[in-house]
Amino acid sequence: MKKNTWLGLAVVATLAAGPALAADYGSGYAPYAPAYRWTGPYIGANLGYQWSDVSRLPLSPSGVAGGIQAGYLWQNGQFVFGGETDLQLSGADDTFAAWKFSNRWFGTLRARAGWALDNILLYGTAGLAYGDGDLDIGGLSESHTHVGWTAGLGIEVGFTPNWSAKAEYLYVDLGAKTYVLTGVSHAIDSNILRMGINYRF
Repeated sequence: MKKNTWLGLAVVATLAAGPALAADYGSGYAPYAPAYRWTGPYIGANLGYQWSDVSRLPLSPSGVAGGIQAGYLWQNGQFVFGGETDLQLSGADDTFAAWKFSNRWFGTLRARAGWALDNILLYGTAGLAYGDGDLDIGGLSESHTHVGWTAGLGIEVGFTPNWSAKAEYLYVDLGAKTYVLTGVSHAIDSNILRMGINYRF
């Protein structure tokens, strides 16, 4: 009985000491790697495509859009939250008969909140949106700055401690402004799908 007890204790001791001994002798056990951290400021750039509709006009401006973004994130456990601002140049325009409408630039100021699965961040975003509307007809042109709101979803993947890439969808509603050339108000609704890259400090 005593022989079996001592044998059992020896086996347990050997199993418990095995990883430490293996690490000491460099037998392939990897050191502990900390979880990916999302906390900190970041800057980046993005490029995508914009599809839009203009209320009270048979026009659907669309085109390539791209720009820069910057923000700050905090992480508490797996919950990640923060804010981001971006400014975009857009080639979205459309022509019908003598009418042409363009949305040459827009920007947003948004909250971000999401759930981190180590280096993968799933998030939602919403906030303020603003941008221009440019109407041309018969050699006459009129521009206004529209203000509205935006909301969307995205996924961001960290591939080094400082660099990450993201894919994002945004719905942007730029509120109505009255245009003298038409005598009525027009709003701009846009769907934007874009890819981006961020550098975290």
